[in-house]
Amino acid sequence: MPRSRTPLALVLGATLTAPLALTAPAAAATGQFTVTAVKFTVRAGDRTCTVDADLYRPTGVDSAHPAPAVLATNGFGGSKSDGSTDAIGKAFAQRGYVSLVYSGLGFGKSGCLISLDDPAIDGVAAARLIDFLGGSRAADDGTKADFVTLDAPGDPRVGMLGGSYGGAVQLATAAVDQRLDALVPMITWNDLAYSLDPNNAIPGGSVPGAFKWQWANAFYLAGEGQPLLQPSLDPSRINSLACLHFVTKACDTVRTLNSGRYPAQQTAELLTYARSVSPVTYLNRVKAPTLLVQGQADSLFNLNEATATYKTLKAQGTPTKMIWQFWGHSGGLTDPAAGELDLVQGNLETSYVGRRILAWFDRYLGKKNVDTGPAFAYYRDWITDPNGTYATADRVPAPSRTLYLSGDGKLVDNRRKVARGSRTYTNWLVPTSHSESSLAGAIGVPDPAPYDTRGTYLGWTSEPLTRTTDVVGAPRATLRVVSPKAERTQHSGDAADKLVLFAKLYDIAPDGTKTLVHRLVAPVRVPDVSKSFTVTLPGIVHRYEKGHRLRFVIAASDDAYFGNRGIKPVTVVSSPEDTGVIQLPVTG
Repeated sequence: MPRSRTPLALVLGATLTAPLALTAPAAAATGQFTVTAVKFTVRAGDRTCTVDADLYRPTGVDSAHPAPAVLATNGFGGSKSDGSTDAIGKAFAQRGYVSLVYSGLGFGKSGCLISLDDPAIDGVAAARLIDFLGGSRAADDGTKADFVTLDAPGDPRVGMLGGSYGGAVQLATAAVDQRLDALVPMITWNDLAYSLDPNNAIPGGSVPGAFKWQWANAFYLAGEGQPLLQPSLDPSRINSLACLHFVTKACDTVRTLNSGRYPAQQTAELLTYARSVSPVTYLNRVKAPTLLVQGQADSLFNLNEATATYKTLKAQGTPTKMIWQFWGHSGGLTDPAAGELDLVQGNLETSYVGRRILAWFDRYLGKKNVDTGPAFAYYRDWITDPNGTYATADRVPAPSRTLYLSGDGKLVDNRRKVARGSRTYTNWLVPTSHSESSLAGAIGVPDPAPYDTRGTYLGWTSEPLTRTTDVVGAPRATLRVVSPKAERTQHSGDAADKLVLFAKLYDIAPDGTKTLVHRLVAPVRVPDVSKSFTVTLPGIVHRYEKGHRLRFVIAASDDAYFGNRGIKPVTVVSSPEDTGVIQLPVTG
């Protein structure tokens, strides 16, 4: 399928797109509202700064006729005025909700440093806006909001909605303020250490991965380049010459990643900081009902991130449901597929995801007895009817079909079919495989099709499928490799000396055309090359048609990531009694 690319400003601003009977608040009949610019002076971390916001008040809503509220902020690099953020304010004010839309810390005309949605900074700042909605504080000009529905004095009935950077801040806010009643985080992360430096090997949580340098540096440069977007910056947004607009630890993290080195102490600090500001470390404090919406076309924050958040929230009893929509940071942002949510176009009632969001807010903000939909839903791009693109399930499918890596390069369905044999690849000092150019759309350059250079990868290919096969979820591979050079260097004290490889799954058509689904790969820094290891690939929703073949590949490099240091040949040995396996979550 064609993969749409998006200008960088829209990617960083996290433009939001996305069968239930819904009831909107009473004032929605007119769709009219007023907008008032307001500012708030807040204490965020070690700084005091101003938060710039717009208050949307529906016609007919007053102290005698209050309405619930929706709070929203921008994606990274955006502001309260970008297309998607402004659209949230308008869309929900038209439907009778009070909306407060603000520029996140360090963006637009809001002050303070960029702190990566840290609960203790960004979450606390958002909590001060909830004070305003609850009537316990006024804006800097004296404006008060005495027209928001209250559950108790100072406790407004309020939900949050937003994507990417504007998604994680919802979880950060809910972790420090229990007054939030509903969350809808879209296309956001669970663990920034995984997002920016992924290691898909299990175990390996303490071992860094392969630096996702294109995505990470794009965001870093967008943050450090804020004066180009906002001249005459508030002094609270200036850190130092060495780290202009981020908190210092964020700059230190990016510099460590860019160095290509992972000394033990430095690596521990890197992983600790990135995770400390990530939902993975504070979800146990999130109690607000949460509807997670994640994009299948997303190499920045893949489906595994939302799945990890979903499973944690479910396990602790937080009301949680999840939708895997089509579009994400890597495609479909500006031209959503038919039937997909596009908030800029305001198609809430006519899109599946939009109806689910409205039902979520109806249930938890309107306190209506409405159906909020199934536990899990996912978009199927092979369905042409816009009304039937989503399938539903009561849980995320687990791996259910096993294939074996044969010594002759075949992917077979029975261990007895495995041929004895060994094959070897070696890396070059420059990348020899390509999955994506993360920023191709930003600079108007076509993105070449994925490829692997002969001799620098190994592949295993199945026989043509005898029936259509739908894979929904994260494939998993268990591997054992032989690499004497890597084994000698892996205990050097610098994790950068460990072996790096990239696992991926292709769809091969009868004519030989190869499709790497959404260009997704699984980077791995092998924890211990002398032992077998398990790789969890990024989740996908893909139909492998009858007659197509599956091809599993491990490659030495990928040009969207940092790879091996030094030349490290790799051999894979197979025999019926001891070989690698790949498990697929097959539905139907």
